[in-house]
Amino acid sequence: MPRKKIDIPELARKIEQLIVAEKWPKLKKELLKHHTPVIVDLFQELSPAHEVILFRILPRDQASKVFRRLDAEHEESLLRYLTNDETAKLLQALKPDERVNLIEEMPDKVTRKLLDMLEPEDRTEAVRLLGYPEESVGRLMTPDFVAVKAEWDVARALEHMRSRAKESETINVIYVVDDLWHLIGFIELNTFILSDTSDKMNQLMDDRVVSLSAFDDRERAVDAMNRHKLSVIPIVDSRNSLLGIVTFDDVVEVAQEEATEDFHKGAAIVPIDVSYTHASVWRLFHKRAGWLLALVLISLASSGVIAAFEETLSSAIALAFFIPLLIGSGGNAGAQSATLMIRAMSLGEIKANDWFKTSGKEMLVGASLALALGAFSSIMGFFRGGFEIGLIIGLSMAAIIVVTNLLGTLLPFGLTRFRIDPAVASGPLVTSVADVIGLIIYFSIASAILGNVA
Repeated sequence: MPRKKIDIPELARKIEQLIVAEKWPKLKKELLKHHTPVIVDLFQELSPAHEVILFRILPRDQASKVFRRLDAEHEESLLRYLTNDETAKLLQALKPDERVNLIEEMPDKVTRKLLDMLEPEDRTEAVRLLGYPEESVGRLMTPDFVAVKAEWDVARALEHMRSRAKESETINVIYVVDDLWHLIGFIELNTFILSDTSDKMNQLMDDRVVSLSAFDDRERAVDAMNRHKLSVIPIVDSRNSLLGIVTFDDVVEVAQEEATEDFHKGAAIVPIDVSYTHASVWRLFHKRAGWLLALVLISLASSGVIAAFEETLSSAIALAFFIPLLIGSGGNAGAQSATLMIRAMSLGEIKANDWFKTSGKEMLVGASLALALGAFSSIMGFFRGGFEIGLIIGLSMAAIIVVTNLLGTLLPFGLTRFRIDPAVASGPLVTSVADVIGLIIYFSIASAILGNVA
């Protein structure tokens, strides 16, 4: 039987009534009925003052789980109301990577305050993780993992694992290191369990270990886990010494953030770093206005092209009927090819130096599309304006499709070359540029043919 869907606004009203009436036992009993995701949703409906009351009533374990799922604004709001002692206990309950994510999102003054609240060992670890680049794997990793020495037997390794299991993020994979702590292999838990107690780690391990540098971009962790079907990946330094691990739950959050960022860039929006519901009108305006203004300036070039060919247009007014068809088709073709390239790049299917091979393939695709769309368009042009118009429309459509398809293919490679995220090449940008190119091609062909006929 499916679980009944919980009405969050209704639950929030009930919680607020209990808080106002100061019925603390009933409030705690009500909260214990619900899982963490429901409590997180509930926080979105409550005032800051009621949020902190709710947070204080939650059991300590659940409070830390709820806190981990809140957005930065709610985290900062809660920290303003919590006492120093409550904040210190909360920080201790968080995992090292989650603790670092929290600290780096806070304003400078709050960051210093949070660091001062940590135990010396935790503070040292947090500062070390904060030393890695902002978008690096080092910021995601946790130092809580299980590693065993190569010469150990199963019995000794098991004893070590039992002492470390509660602190470790996961024990599904056991990493094998040498005396200098260099990563040399891994053992999956099922292999370990089925082994004899006298078996050595270097006999059981698989040396085909996939690892990342702590300075690698976090997107590489997403790519590596997808490609190799991993739930956890080890992080090493320049000497291949094991530093920590990144788990699947860390990477899922990164993948969501990167996908959201690409969607925003693809729609000509500067990525919004908070949820839409918490974004102010000014922030949404600020993130969208710049690109829209830039696209308006690019589009002004289209009107300049039409003005330059005013004489050609006035000599055959039927040409005006086909402007939306041609520039729309060119923009769509360019956007299609750009989207294909950007997605293939993000999945690692093609690299920046594959531009020549890829452009050759897309030239063939573009030529095939040009023949089909050009023939169809020429028929429409013939019925609308006669032989000359049909010829102009057919040739223009074919040329526009070939050129804009190639534009959409090469633009992401060009942006990558200049260290610009290729996601900005999809959607509005490539469409606006394709419009200008399409009009130039169209009126140039029309001028040549109508001039020859005359």
